[in-house]
Amino acid sequence: MSLLVVGLSHRTAPVSVLERAAVPEPARAKLLQAALAAEPASEAVVLATCNRIELYADVDKFHAGVAELSTLLAEYGGSSLEELTPHLYVHYEDRAVHHLLTVACGLDSMVVGEGQILGQIKDALALGQELHTAGRLLNDLFQQALRVGKRAHSETGIDRAGQSLVTFGLDQFTPVSGPPAGRRALVVGAGSMSSLAAATLARAGVRELVIANRTVARAERLAASLAELGADARAITMDDVAKELPEADLVVSCTGATGLVLGVEDVRAAVARRAQRRPRTPLAVLDLAMPRDVDAEVHQLAGVHFVDIEALAAASADAPMAADVDRVRAIVTEEVAAFGAAQRAARITPTVVALRAMAADVVAGELARLDGRLPDLDDKQRAEVTQTVRRVVDKLLHAPTVRVKQLAGEPGGAGYADALRELFDLDPQAVAAVSRADSAGATPPAAQANRERA
Repeated sequence: MSLLVVGLSHRTAPVSVLERAAVPEPARAKLLQAALAAEPASEAVVLATCNRIELYADVDKFHAGVAELSTLLAEYGGSSLEELTPHLYVHYEDRAVHHLLTVACGLDSMVVGEGQILGQIKDALALGQELHTAGRLLNDLFQQALRVGKRAHSETGIDRAGQSLVTFGLDQFTPVSGPPAGRRALVVGAGSMSSLAAATLARAGVRELVIANRTVARAERLAASLAELGADARAITMDDVAKELPEADLVVSCTGATGLVLGVEDVRAAVARRAQRRPRTPLAVLDLAMPRDVDAEVHQLAGVHFVDIEALAAASADAPMAADVDRVRAIVTEEVAAFGAAQRAARITPTVVALRAMAADVVAGELARLDGRLPDLDDKQRAEVTQTVRRVVDKLLHAPTVRVKQLAGEPGGAGYADALRELFDLDPQAVAAVSRADSAGATPPAAQANRERA
């Protein structure tokens, strides 16, 4: 089996294509289950953010895997394969590992160095674990990505190179509208991105925070947590958004809706009502959703400063790069090599286990034969002989088994397992049995069920 990732991001696709390709949160579980139902894949994890959608899988056929994963991304994202294909990227084996670790460190983010991606990687792994679509390979990979991302932020100054997409978006308003302190803010949505935006605004000293969400209880929980930060926060229903909109100075929207949340007429009416009280202060609107929450025509309205993902992509292209980026790249290269070595070494483990099992059988057989030839040995003598024979076998096997694991961890080391099996005439079925037992707890049950149904 081999690691494969197929996806598209802000680096390969315009925002309009990313918007259409976005996989809604409720559909991600179905996407993962469909990926496992496909013949080439035995594990799958989907990483979906506001500026990327990627499907990771452990496949046994490269070309069939690329075709199947591409088709699934188009199907569950609501786009045609013909539209997506020019913007898709494919990474395989070490390149796939390198890609995810680069993403985890924030080097592939719209805002270089932002740390929010780690939470999104953690969520992606959690969904794969919950649905049992993440087996040993993807569990190891995503756990490694989380560790490497944290290492990059702790060992380098990559945080200085960028910030979260939320902070970067809010900063776009400062030159025109001034800082958010003392203003009224309306946050539409109560998910992770919206919660981060609300917390950022609370720490910035906004005068009042209104949280709108389809599930009011979730908005109330977020408002309560903001109150602990000292913010004057309250929750409303989505039906009350139009009423609250004219009272706001700053609006941040990031929901999982598949359609528009704020239409151009809603914003136009709010601006007209605001103009009676604050004619010189534009309404600041930040849309962080993918697909978009706010009608793109809002860009054309007077009295509105509108920033969306597309505007952020253009602004971030001019953001300065920190010197620490090179250090992070070196960390990624180092960790990719370490991950590959660990995976290659793990592949020889069933052979080593089978060898030791064969040796144990030989020892048991010879000790039984000795018992028959020397029946007068007392228990102490028999125990001493048994311990001596086992010690001799362990010492003979120790150096070659340790060395073969080291050699197997090097590039091209897969052949050492074959050599070991050949030299010791190991039964291939015995090695396969160890492999099956070793992976019994890691093979996603969904994959097994799909194989059985097929």
